[in-house]
Amino acid sequence: MPNSLPPAAPQSTARKALRYALQVIAYGAFAAFIGYFSTSPPYRLRGDDNAIVKLSFSHSAQLAHPCRTRTEAELARLAPNMRTKMDCRRERAPVTVELDMDGKPLYRITTQPTGLHHDGSATVYRRLEIPAGRHVFHARMADGPDGTFQHSRDIDLELVPGEVLIVDFLAGDGGFVFTRG
Repeated sequence: MPNSLPPAAPQSTARKALRYALQVIAYGAFAAFIGYFSTSPPYRLRGDDNAIVKLSFSHSAQLAHPCRTRTEAELARLAPNMRTKMDCRRERAPVTVELDMDGKPLYRITTQPTGLHHDGSATVYRRLEIPAGRHVFHARMADGPDGTFQHSRDIDLELVPGEVLIVDFLAGDGGFVFTRG
C-alpha cells in the first residue's frame, strides 16, 4: 500500500530560532519569578526581641483503672494460657499539662492517650513566642486517674532574643527538663 501522507515539510530556520528564543524568555521569566520570591518579601521567623518556648514530649500515663485480683473460680473458668492472677484494663489516664510564665498561664492542655484502646502515650507539642528577658517558668503535669499534679518543676531563666527553650518530660530523669537550644 502506498504511503498516503505527504512528506513533512522541513521547518524553516527562522521559525525554529523564534521558538528557541521564546523558550529562553519563558524560562528566564520563570527563573526571575522564583528568584524574586525566594528573597522577597523578607521572612522573619520571630520578632527581634522575642524568644521561643517549645513544649514537646510523649508520655505514657498511669493506668486509668486499678488492677484487680481474680478469684479462684474466675481463674478456673479461663483457658490455662489465660490464667493470670491480675486483671488489668489497658486504658491509660489522660495527661494534663500546665506551663506558667511569671505566675501567669502560658499553656494548658489535657491530652488523651493514643491507640485503639487508649493505651498509648499522650503527645504534647506547642511552640510559643514570648518576649526575651528574665522569666520564671512553672511546669506541672497530672498523669494519674485522679487528675492531681504529681510532677512539677520551677526554673528561673534569662532568655536572649532569638533563643529557643525546649521543655521536655523524661520520666526516667525525674520529670521536666528545660534545655536551651
